[in-house]
Amino acid sequence: MRITMIGSGYVGLVSGACFADFGHDVCCVDKMQAKIDALHAGRMPIYEPGLDSLVAANVAAGRLTFTTDLAQGVAGADVVFIAVGTPSRRGDGHADLSYVFAAAREIAEAATGPLVVVTKSTVPVGTGDEVERIMREARPDLTIAVVSNPEFLREGAAIGDFKRPDRIVIGSENSNDGARARAVMRDVYRPLYLNESPILFTGRRTSELTKYAANAFLATKITFINEIADLCEAVGADVKDVSRGIGLDNRIGRKFLHAGPGYGGSCFPKDTLALLKTAEDFDSPIQIVDAVVKVNEARKRKMGRKVLGALGDAPRGKTVALLGLTFKPNTDDMRDAPSLAVAQSLADAGVTVRAHDPEGMEAARGLLPDAVFTGDAYEAATGADAVAIVTEWDAFRALDLQRLKQVMAAPVLVDLRNVYDRAAVEAAGFTYHAVGR
Repeated sequence: MRITMIGSGYVGLVSGACFADFGHDVCCVDKMQAKIDALHAGRMPIYEPGLDSLVAANVAAGRLTFTTDLAQGVAGADVVFIAVGTPSRRGDGHADLSYVFAAAREIAEAATGPLVVVTKSTVPVGTGDEVERIMREARPDLTIAVVSNPEFLREGAAIGDFKRPDRIVIGSENSNDGARARAVMRDVYRPLYLNESPILFTGRRTSELTKYAANAFLATKITFINEIADLCEAVGADVKDVSRGIGLDNRIGRKFLHAGPGYGGSCFPKDTLALLKTAEDFDSPIQIVDAVVKVNEARKRKMGRKVLGALGDAPRGKTVALLGLTFKPNTDDMRDAPSLAVAQSLADAGVTVRAHDPEGMEAARGLLPDAVFTGDAYEAATGADAVAIVTEWDAFRALDLQRLKQVMAAPVLVDLRNVYDRAAVEAAGFTYHAVGR
């Protein structure tokens, strides 16, 4: 099957490479010439474990190509996926759908035959309706079916998530075109049938809402355990044991119950806001999600104050080593990363920030202009009055505490991810600050 992916960012490139690995012929389209040139040269525009080798293998096999020419990419395609960005719109928090709608118009103009158009981007309820209206207006002669197929990819584990998904959600309308689209989508995902990956066929609006509901629920779990962590500190309990105690209940589950500095990244912040705006537009407010968004924003600054508190009564003029800058490990994504708020809190208090991240420093340089970027954790800690673990990269899970202590001005460890055991850290001569413990 010939598949075209409009957008070669995180979702488009990972999805396109995986579809090609299934045996489909895939063309990834992007307007940015520099990105396409880099892909032709084998350089990935994002950091995702295993993506470079997956792309290289499928390019070599002739199943994966890249172009800036949308008309060339769409000509002869059976299925076209829209995988462009939907960032929060400035001023009101709604999802900015301008890239989606522009892609829809261009696809309609370039189509050479019957087409299934699939919205892979995360979009508010009703977007598929507008995409279909735009395309039918642009090309009344064109036989099209517009489908919703949201992605559920975790940064850092996206290839595994795509190839071994918990579920595949496909939303289409109940019509002849919809029936044809469902048959085409079964063929697209046929390689996953052997894995018995469940495919859920729904209405288009249901599919669109499912994505937002999933992300909002996960964001709620994170925020819930963070507030429980604060209560644990107040009453003398251990949030790690509380998390395990409730997570062993199959109705709750263990995932997303790790206390920390709050959620960030490309999805949860913008998707929770977009869901709230959709709910407002339909006069059906979601107060739980509204509280989640507010609590999470406050959480990040609160973690900055926690680090400041570890410096004592006079933090001005002191130095903190921040270990981990990206919003989570195994990505170079700095969007809405908690480290940004923590670093700003420190800078506002006159504290010097020395920072290290295995993959995120290039992206962080423009966001943290006053920080000193270093080659590794020990260089970051040199002369520091405290070390704060903000992102739980594997490289920070087994630090040589004695070596760390020798290079620091004061042996203070602020563990915002609860990576370490208090007894072991204190036995090494450190003052230890954790979250909810």
